[in-house]
Amino acid sequence: MKVLFTGTPAVALPSLAALQAAGHEIVAVLTRPDAPLGRKRIMTPSPVAARAAELGLHVIKADKIDAGAAAAIAAAAPDVAAIVAYGALIPESALGIPVHGWINLHFSLLPAWRGAAPVQHSIINGDEVTGASTFLLEKGLDTGPVYGTMTESIGAADTSAALLERLSHSGAVLLAQTIDGIGAGMVTGVPQQGEISLAPKLTLEDGHVSWTDPALAINRRIRGVTTEPGAWTMLAGQRFKLGPVALRADVADLAPARLRVDGKAVLVGTGSHAVELGEVQPAGKKMMKATDWARGLANKEDVVFE
Repeated sequence: MKVLFTGTPAVALPSLAALQAAGHEIVAVLTRPDAPLGRKRIMTPSPVAARAAELGLHVIKADKIDAGAAAAIAAAAPDVAAIVAYGALIPESALGIPVHGWINLHFSLLPAWRGAAPVQHSIINGDEVTGASTFLLEKGLDTGPVYGTMTESIGAADTSAALLERLSHSGAVLLAQTIDGIGAGMVTGVPQQGEISLAPKLTLEDGHVSWTDPALAINRRIRGVTTEPGAWTMLAGQRFKLGPVALRADVADLAPARLRVDGKAVLVGTGSHAVELGEVQPAGKKMMKATDWARGLANKEDVVFE
């Protein structure tokens, strides 16, 4: 089929490759405009735009589908639009442009975790299983009928970045199979059923660790926000970034937020038992092993996070 591929970040690239490998014609690629990156704020194309340029595909850059973008999409005459993490809503006026509509690859088992950050919320909330769904976009937020799903176990050490990387590849297969089935007239959407949960975009504040929470909740939160927006605490009035931690149920006598160096382990108290720090990033420095950071502390027993 003639496909309008719609996506922006690197997580969308496996789907673009899968659709091409399946023999579909990518008539155009819709992605967000170039954005400033790095300390020098250099204008940089999105990963999808960069790959599309390498492949010689027609690229439409738009932060929203206005009249101009809609006209460009219509001119490409797609049979279907495949969308993976575009980063903006598709207006109702544009939903009918592709013959078979817009097919969204969403990284959750809908109707669970509708919204912008399904993988992060699934980890933070302690889900053991997640997955991906392909569904037909309609006016509501992730409410359309589902074409297919696949499941993925969430490991005890999974970060949202690691889990999303796996889902981007397995989900790409699901998306290509869905587009194949639509083209052959072999699949139809099924209305969503089950308990609805919402996964709004995370803010920087969502990464702030509350040390009075139980250790397991802290572990899940840190893994859920790694690598974006990132986990952090405060130390001496400055933001102190945290990598994933390990649970230490054998240490239950450490007060919340208080540091203890026990041999090669850097421990922090929580509302239950301690956690062991892995990597940390003090203000103005690079990420480093917690043991290396703690080695330079003059009064380790006086360190209390906020």
